[in-house]
Amino acid sequence: MTAELRHLRAFLAIAEEGSVTRAAARLRISQPALSRTLRQLEQHLGVRLADRSTHHLELTPEGRVFRDRARAAVAAVDEALDPAGPRVWPLRLGHPWSALGRSTTPLLRRWREEHPDTPLELRRVDDRTAGLLRGEVDVALLRGELPPEVATGELRCRWLLDEPRIAALPADSELAVREGPVTLAELARHPIVINTVSGLTSLSLWPEEIRPDPASTVRVANTDDWLFAIAAGGAVGASVASTADMHVHPGVVYRPLADAADAAVHLLWRAAPGHPLIPDLVRTARQVLSAPGTD
Repeated sequence: MTAELRHLRAFLAIAEEGSVTRAAARLRISQPALSRTLRQLEQHLGVRLADRSTHHLELTPEGRVFRDRARAAVAAVDEALDPAGPRVWPLRLGHPWSALGRSTTPLLRRWREEHPDTPLELRRVDDRTAGLLRGEVDVALLRGELPPEVATGELRCRWLLDEPRIAALPADSELAVREGPVTLAELARHPIVINTVSGLTSLSLWPEEIRPDPASTVRVANTDDWLFAIAAGGAVGASVASTADMHVHPGVVYRPLADAADAAVHLLWRAAPGHPLIPDLVRTARQVLSAPGTD
């Protein structure tokens, strides 16, 4: 059997609905027909994608990996066949919250000068790979620990810079009123706001002997909620210098974080053949960052 686009759409419907019955209703086909389609796909791949041995369908580890690949493939096909799409394919650059900081505008301007026929589209995606594994972007700007797909060879990456860490504090807090850097130990005395979906910081940033209590952690899903939680008072956060540049908030004060290691910033893209101008983007980003006046 040759796998077709309908097999991918059927699998994604099952993965998103968590049920063959609900997926069949969504696709307007019979449940037996959808089950056969799933079995055909599993036979073609030689792996089991879904565990149907319990009342609640769950994806297997192989199924979760294949879900990301299927999403990317379907997204690429849909975009290629969209009659309303642009005649020139843009290069889509994803980021979770701060792009390239204060160097973002110089990057966009230089790209427009060097590649006037290929738009560079900046897209914020609240996701651990900024939409890269879901096929929503061609390249992603990510900070900190690299996703495991780099080690497996599914993703390629290039280092751009190491970015200093900063503390984010309620504007009326004692730490904000005081001038100068803040330490991890000082932050640990307060509840820590953690963006668990697309954020850089986790409690592992703190040495074990001063690590904050996980029970007091304030968990949010995006940068906007992270800012609101800090501005409300009673909690603090940690991020990188570009956050202070790109996310100014009247209720939040940023201070240098004295004893935390810098965070690496990388460009990542899929190992499979992608947009032909990705190497040009890597080169342009490095040129912008090395230009005089760039921190």
